[in-house]
Amino acid sequence: MLGSTMAFGMMAVAIRLATAYVPTLEVAFFRNAFGLLALLPILLRPGHASLRTRQLPRYFLRSVIGLGSMLCGFWALGHLPLTQAVSLSYSTPLFVTIAAVLWLGETVRMRRWGAVIIGFIGVLVIVRPGSTDFTPGTLIAVLAAVLSALVAIQIKQLTRIDGADTVVFYTYVFWVPLSLVPALFVWVWPSGIAWLWLAATGMFGTLGQLLWTRALRLGEVSALTPISFMQLPLVALFGWWLFDESLDRWTIIGVGIILGANAYIAHREALLARRAATQSPTAAAKPGE
Repeated sequence: MLGSTMAFGMMAVAIRLATAYVPTLEVAFFRNAFGLLALLPILLRPGHASLRTRQLPRYFLRSVIGLGSMLCGFWALGHLPLTQAVSLSYSTPLFVTIAAVLWLGETVRMRRWGAVIIGFIGVLVIVRPGSTDFTPGTLIAVLAAVLSALVAIQIKQLTRIDGADTVVFYTYVFWVPLSLVPALFVWVWPSGIAWLWLAATGMFGTLGQLLWTRALRLGEVSALTPISFMQLPLVALFGWWLFDESLDRWTIIGVGIILGANAYIAHREALLARRAATQSPTAAAKPGE
């Protein structure tokens, strides 16, 4: 999980560097194209499990929503301070909780709803609507988190039938042509060092996804989630070093609130999962869970 966190952090830095040379829409295309190239030798090696699926329409929908999230997230990384963009991305688990109720019909009780509300207070602290420091661009970062939450629910549904590698593979197969279409309208041929940053976005992104999938297979979410928060000091360091950015105190306070809420939600989900595994399916849940 630590390796995955570092890879995603470096991808964020590479995206910021790449957007100085080519438009955001084009960065998204090259991130997917280079990501697929990095993925193919791993998934198509001899002895790897079959990648066949019967869920292509679902993969298409997942890819369209995921591309929307990617474009919003890439724009935020290219135009907002790195720490602010990454901090707002941590609100995704809050939206996942809401989407799980609306989409999957899951039951969420008072304790986790309380954590979600507290987490949204952290989002408001970072965005600060109505203040002189408010910028509409922060709402694009929040929209990226909302769409990412919908993708997380779709992945949960897809992995009930297909393996994790199959999900990643077909996502990239759809992402490459889908992201090429908007990129053609703003196309600028990369040159020089831009190719390095574009290739880095794809390689770090693919590495992060593969390590993240395997981490969740090996460990519990409650133990792994706090590790993912190490991405923030990494991007803060590179933001200060490469882009002369400083940490805003409101961002620090807001992300602290969001991370605390996320850690509690992950802890409750793991606790309830273990309890469900030891009790009979008909056992009633205790109030307040």
